[in-house]
Amino acid sequence: MNILIVKLSAIGDVLHTLPALNALRQAFADARITWLVEEAAAALIEEHPALDRVLVCRRKSWIRDWKAGRRKAVVAEAADFVARLRDTVYDVVLDFQALLKGAVWIALCQGRRKIGFDRGMEHMEHSYWFLNERIPPISMDVHALERNLVMLEPLGIRNIQDVVYRLPITADRRNLAKRLLQPLSGAGPIVCINPVAKWETKLWTAQGFAVVADRLVAEVGAAVVFTGAKEDRNAIDAIRSRMSKNSLDVSGKTDLMTLAAIYEIADGVISTDTGPMHLAAAVETPVVALFGPTAPWRTGPYGNRHRVIRLGTPCSPCFRRSCEKPVCMQDIDAESVFQAVVDTLNDRQT
Repeated sequence: MNILIVKLSAIGDVLHTLPALNALRQAFADARITWLVEEAAAALIEEHPALDRVLVCRRKSWIRDWKAGRRKAVVAEAADFVARLRDTVYDVVLDFQALLKGAVWIALCQGRRKIGFDRGMEHMEHSYWFLNERIPPISMDVHALERNLVMLEPLGIRNIQDVVYRLPITADRRNLAKRLLQPLSGAGPIVCINPVAKWETKLWTAQGFAVVADRLVAEVGAAVVFTGAKEDRNAIDAIRSRMSKNSLDVSGKTDLMTLAAIYEIADGVISTDTGPMHLAAAVETPVVALFGPTAPWRTGPYGNRHRVIRLGTPCSPCFRRSCEKPVCMQDIDAESVFQAVVDTLNDRQT
């Protein structure tokens, strides 16, 4: 059996699809499973033991190259990608993306059963037009990971008890993570703070993070590590400049799998609603997650070991990327976050 998974992005969404991949592999041990993904999240699956093949779509790079005038190269590369997509007749194509950017590839690929949710799901962009087997829609208030597992029911896979990710973290990545954390050798519990998110409405205050970080060092004896991308350094510097205690900054020094390896070592992670939050949850490190404009019951860190800090303002969740008065995040108090981390660390010790 040939199976194609279509889940292009983003990091959290791809992570929420990994349990479905592992369930597929368990049910169809001899199947050849391919995953179609975009560049940003490709590292999460490129060496995954449950996969036979990964097709990486360079859509965003093609757009940049096209705008830069490298149009012949874009056409040639895209044509080659389509040829590779179509070189197999898939018995099953699973549309986990449920957006037009995924539906385009589903329309182009060769598949006998093209399975996905029928009309009625939010933000689908009419992707169901390209399916020949449609699953009745379910509430978006069901967690994204569980919605993905429902996608497997037409294949006879039901009542999945164990949520398994099996992130492909290599020994090299674990060794690099240890080297990056070497300055903390012999320190107390390690708490990683991932303070940045792409939506400005998901951001907490620099002062809030600084207060929590200082208290963790002073009152718990914790070692605080800031994580993020290279472009997050200014925001992290703004936090660290407000701190009186020492901390370690590894932002811009990690790829996704090295970051996962760092989170494996950590005793806890504080994060806004963003991809690294889900990465920490996937390696079973407890997360204290700060939520405002989004809904943790839909896309929060999955599992009962995590804690969500949310004010529950009347306008939340609004799912807006901009807001003149984002009180749902800005008014979160540092004491609540600090206490949640302390409780999380205490739970790890029991």
